[in-house]
Amino acid sequence: MTRVGSAIDDLDLDYATDDQNVRKEKPKGPNIVFFLTDDQDLHLNSLHYQPFVKKHLLDQGLNFNRHFCTVALCCPSRVNLWTGKAAHNTNVTDISPPYGGYPKFVSQGLNDHYLPVWLQGAGYQTYYTGKLFNAHTVDNYDDPFPAAWTGSDFLLDPYTYSYLNSTWQRNHDPPVSHEGAYTTDVLSTKAKGFLADAVESDEPFFLVIAPVAPHSNVDVHGGSIVDPEASFTVTAPISAERHKHLFTNVKIPRTQHFNPEEPSGANWIRRLPRQLTAQVDYNDEFYRSRLRALQAVDELVDDVFNLLEHYRILDNTYVFYTSDNGYHIGQHRLPPGKECGYEEDVNVPLITRGPNVPRGVTANQVTSHTDLVPTILQLIGAESRDDFDGTAIQLLGEKSMEHRHEHVNLEYWGFALAEGKYGYRLAQGDIGKSLA
Repeated sequence: MTRVGSAIDDLDLDYATDDQNVRKEKPKGPNIVFFLTDDQDLHLNSLHYQPFVKKHLLDQGLNFNRHFCTVALCCPSRVNLWTGKAAHNTNVTDISPPYGGYPKFVSQGLNDHYLPVWLQGAGYQTYYTGKLFNAHTVDNYDDPFPAAWTGSDFLLDPYTYSYLNSTWQRNHDPPVSHEGAYTTDVLSTKAKGFLADAVESDEPFFLVIAPVAPHSNVDVHGGSIVDPEASFTVTAPISAERHKHLFTNVKIPRTQHFNPEEPSGANWIRRLPRQLTAQVDYNDEFYRSRLRALQAVDELVDDVFNLLEHYRILDNTYVFYTSDNGYHIGQHRLPPGKECGYEEDVNVPLITRGPNVPRGVTANQVTSHTDLVPTILQLIGAESRDDFDGTAIQLLGEKSMEHRHEHVNLEYWGFALAEGKYGYRLAQGDIGKSLA
């Protein structure tokens, strides 16, 4: 593993500043930029603290307030998103082997049957930087390499969630440690570089930008994150130094489900004790840490839109913004975490902007991650597939307001992990499936 500079200042940030690089013509098909955050909530109002997301996406695009992930857990949700298939059909149901993670994605044959493969078949250049899947590690990154990316620079376990000690792996090169550099700033540099490469190619492109924020910070102590016996510490996410002073008085929204006086929920959740003042105060600070960590993501959104304008391709580019799953902090007396079927965990942001997409409008269509691959293929004029579990979301014009179905399939296997100082394993075994 190669070691690079210990500060973000050591990275080359000078992308796309020369007028000779500006595009003069539009590509043959629409470009697509896809922001995929990690564990970002909708119901805790995190979007209210992202002014550039509001400026470029909420005010200029279509907001889906009834969009759902189908599994409230990172890897199964991401595989669902990129394949258009439900988790019970991908058979990727966990974050690590034997039931999930990158090795399971590969063993199920999905490395040859997911979105970038189909996009390249349609003539697209494809790029990805950030987190792809869990259990994609410094040991198995080339076994095999993720297929069908023109350019890639992936975060690798066990350093994926270490905000100040991330490791990245570009194309077919060996992993590189960025110890001391802030992970979202590293991502920003890589994303801008791939955007410049995409413009230079003079072909339509698909670019995924996948920060780990606002996921908790995870430090692994020996062994590998794919080892169920490995020791690791889960703490609040870490912000860039420039954002540490923000939101000092902000608190978790005190909704009716927040630390209720009477038990709520069902089964083991209904048996949880009410949180004491010290835990509520800790959770408020945990919440503030999440908002601070999202500020660098917000800046990245602004940078990308400015570059799309600089390259004169914004009017021919669709931009998506979503999260792999949601998050709860204090609702139903739960400590910080996800993995539950409550709306805090499964109802996630989805905003899109692009040609003929209504601006500043909220749609009430019921949609899910299973629908996103069919949607993207429809936007570029590519054929859909008979084995998709989802259907294309209507984004354009008046069709975006049309009624769809009223249900989403939610699934879950495994345990629920509480995060932070008061974290513990809450339940083991199949927690169940439901419809919402």
